[in-house]
Amino acid sequence: MMKTMLSLLFACSLLLISCNENNNTNKTVKQTEKTVFQTAQPWKPTIDVRSDVAIIYGVRGNPSDEKTSMTFEERVQSWREKGYKTHFMTGISWGDYQDYFTGEWDGDTHFDEGQVEQNGDTIWHGPMVPYIVPTPNFLRYIKEAHIKRVIDAGIDAIYLEEPEFWTRAGYSEAFKQEWKKHYGFDWRAPHESAENTYLSNKLKYQLYYNALDEVFTYAKAYGKSKGMDIRCYVPTHSLINYSQWEIVSPEASLASLESIDGYIAQVWTGTSRAPNYFNGTVKERVFETAFLEYGSMESMTSPIGRKIFFLTDPIEDRPRDWSDFKENYEATFTAQLLYPQIVNYEVMPWPGRIYEGLYQKSTDSNEKERIPQFYSTQIQVMINTLNNMPESDNRVNGSNGVSVLMANSMMFQHYAANEDYQDPNLSNFYGLAMPFLKRGVPVNITHIENTSYPESLKNTKVLMMSYSNMKPLSAQPHTHIAEWVKEGGVLVYSGKDKDPFQSVEEWWNTNNYNYNSPSEHLFEQMDMIANPTEGEYRYGVGTVYVIRKDPKEYVLEKDKDQDFVEKVKTLYEQRTNGGLMEFKNNFYLERGPYNIVSVMDESVSNEPYVAEGLLIDLFDPQLPILTKKKVLPGQQAFLFNIGSVVEKQKPQVLASASRVYNEQIKKSSYSFVAKSPIETTNTMRILLPSEPKKLSITNHLKQKLVNYKSEWDETSKTHWLEFENSPDGIVVEIKW
Repeated sequence: MMKTMLSLLFACSLLLISCNENNNTNKTVKQTEKTVFQTAQPWKPTIDVRSDVAIIYGVRGNPSDEKTSMTFEERVQSWREKGYKTHFMTGISWGDYQDYFTGEWDGDTHFDEGQVEQNGDTIWHGPMVPYIVPTPNFLRYIKEAHIKRVIDAGIDAIYLEEPEFWTRAGYSEAFKQEWKKHYGFDWRAPHESAENTYLSNKLKYQLYYNALDEVFTYAKAYGKSKGMDIRCYVPTHSLINYSQWEIVSPEASLASLESIDGYIAQVWTGTSRAPNYFNGTVKERVFETAFLEYGSMESMTSPIGRKIFFLTDPIEDRPRDWSDFKENYEATFTAQLLYPQIVNYEVMPWPGRIYEGLYQKSTDSNEKERIPQFYSTQIQVMINTLNNMPESDNRVNGSNGVSVLMANSMMFQHYAANEDYQDPNLSNFYGLAMPFLKRGVPVNITHIENTSYPESLKNTKVLMMSYSNMKPLSAQPHTHIAEWVKEGGVLVYSGKDKDPFQSVEEWWNTNNYNYNSPSEHLFEQMDMIANPTEGEYRYGVGTVYVIRKDPKEYVLEKDKDQDFVEKVKTLYEQRTNGGLMEFKNNFYLERGPYNIVSVMDESVSNEPYVAEGLLIDLFDPQLPILTKKKVLPGQQAFLFNIGSVVEKQKPQVLASASRVYNEQIKKSSYSFVAKSPIETTNTMRILLPSEPKKLSITNHLKQKLVNYKSEWDETSKTHWLEFENSPDGIVVEIKW
């Protein structure tokens, strides 16, 4: 009996431990998928950046990356052995798919499925890698040769990136066949009319919408057959960038697909340096563009609660010098942090390119070098803050509640034969957003496709829109916009409605509708005449103000936005409960102990922003202690406010160019393990109760490091350390 009872107790204890472990595992999965990076390479000590997840790229690798002899499964295992959770990414419109195009996979060549321009040229992503028309046969190849294999390897999260169809494409036989299947009539040359252009791009949009749904539905079903819950994500550029770069992609419409679990917002220096117009000048405005791009991506997911990772890249595809990379990385990194509800990040793509690539030493030198020590240290400080970046209910300083409406059809209005239609550098979008952003108003983005969700317009006081550069794909959004106005919203409609895309064969001029433009239908929903003159109209307790100018007119010439800005300001102050609209040259946000600052040039003043407190400068690789930080126009700052630390007597690493593990706190000692890529230098600030009396730094072989630097700062009660990093771990032990 006693033996039986003991056996039962032992079995129960094992069951309890197992349950606890399972619970802990579930919690760990949630906690350890906060930061990710993507790589086609097997684990190497030079690229071990210590994020939660390594996204392994491509069953066959990345066509733009160096090849490895390892199989996909071996590459995955190499990262798992180093403690990483592993996911999978590949392209849906391009990739290392030469076996498909050359006939190795099914015996037939498929180069005729590439995207083709009017002159008959295929659009190539790389050697033997065309951009693809997603035909049924290609999707079968992706499912059978790629998706099935990675799930068999134990991967439970799949990313199909960059569903991209160029607007200048649409001339291949494969596309013509898809046209006939979709529209029911023969293909029409896109360049011959605005309507053909619109129909061509709308089909491209639909093809990748269907492609993603088909592949992800298969992935989830196949995973379920193996007892796995497969999560599916779409890494994609912003709607702003695709519209400006003349690429078509499904974007916000994917929110309606049950097969999709979230996105990666692919925003970085390369996208955000696309020039735009403001006050008559066209130039790169990296911070401002990035802020709007991230806002566009947040708008796609916030109403529906799907997960989104924000991406930044310390370098970019096009060759630049290291100082250029650094300056613009700080701008995009700051912009992403100004969205306090986003807490998941892709800290970098392609770490091998960053840590091992060769780039110009300076703008006036053709000599190339690997990443400078100061920059690799700074990058690691920055990305390691993301592992701890808190969600916050705080909002960016300034007048909140001003939104710009966007639609996926912004991508359709390109490549038209009609020379009367001009929208240089997407100026009909920037004409609404930039006059307020440059005056320190944290402009929001709202996707028209998401207006059916109550959260979409919940915090909007003034909604600015135009149909000069986009069209609604159905009548439904007008019902939701009209209801929002009726309940007190302020709608500012700016547009002449004269572009050639107003008359394409669409819902507003077919079947039971006979409108000259979609705005006529919108106005009628608010008890207005179909074609109102400029002025103010009331609907319910809300307001509609019509301006008969295209928004591009506010930015293409100098000092042409003042009347528009003043009108919106008056409406904000007199027709909403927003209070006075504040104009300034900066954005500021507090997220836990982190203070984020950006000061804009071309703004209402050239005054610097001065942050005060006991601060660590996180953009300085030496992590200096400051009591005052002056941020000049055109610059950003990322600061750790030591005064915001709650448990000031608790030993803790406040900032580090490494990730910290295995912390142990005792009465008069503190120890931890620091890990980061080899051939890089670690600096760190450690908060301590008092000045250390003894310091021990050893490597994973328990060998003492002698080449390190150490300094105590009495004012901040922090200890500064500098030593060479190791992915195997450096053990730091401090006694006081």
